[in-house]
Amino acid sequence: MIKSRTAKECGKADFGWLQARYTFSFGHYFDPKLMGYASLRVLNQEVLAPGASLQPRTYPRVDILNLVLQGEAEYRDSDGNIITVAAGEAALLSTRANVSYSEHNISNTHALTRMQLWLDACPQHENPLLQKLQLNGDAYQLLASPNGKDGSLQLRQEVWIHQLDLQPGEQQTLTINGPRAYLQSIHGQVDAIGNESNDCQKLVCGDGAFIHLENKITVKAQTPLRALLIDLPV
Repeated sequence: MIKSRTAKECGKADFGWLQARYTFSFGHYFDPKLMGYASLRVLNQEVLAPGASLQPRTYPRVDILNLVLQGEAEYRDSDGNIITVAAGEAALLSTRANVSYSEHNISNTHALTRMQLWLDACPQHENPLLQKLQLNGDAYQLLASPNGKDGSLQLRQEVWIHQLDLQPGEQQTLTINGPRAYLQSIHGQVDAIGNESNDCQKLVCGDGAFIHLENKITVKAQTPLRALLIDLPV
């Protein structure tokens, strides 16, 4: 089964210095039916104005994946660790108790646009505090996995995050490890076709889709497409 979650249905915020779209309940946006999906707690797209910052705060035990789409961000923690991430790169923050984290748009002239995912982290696993990945620009790339396969970022959870970068008419069929997954169009129009149900959902820029009980999903680009498939067995 594939069920769409359109960009128009998502929560939104506009504080001037920050504009955001929330797939699940976050901040002032609350929907008791949308508190996350399996171990995926947060899926936001946010734009920080030039020079804007998110002030230091602590987090629950989650892995935070930041995928920078435009601009350049700096992440700091209260232990003194710093990482800079530009467009075409991704960073993973493995949050710890009693450690605070901040985010800064280090440009005073250009906005920072990024996707952010929070994933519940297994309490028995510890990973490097900050990890960084250069995107390769290929049609397919594994961004994050439980064991850092193929140079991907290493998560503290049984989750696989795939990025697709396709041209019109191109397609990829991906195996799903468990009963659930989530597909997010970052930009572009896509047909999402389930192997078990034969369901087909047409998504446009910013739309997402809940995927349930499909062992494979075929993603076919109708326009230039950049998308994430988040495989959520747990």
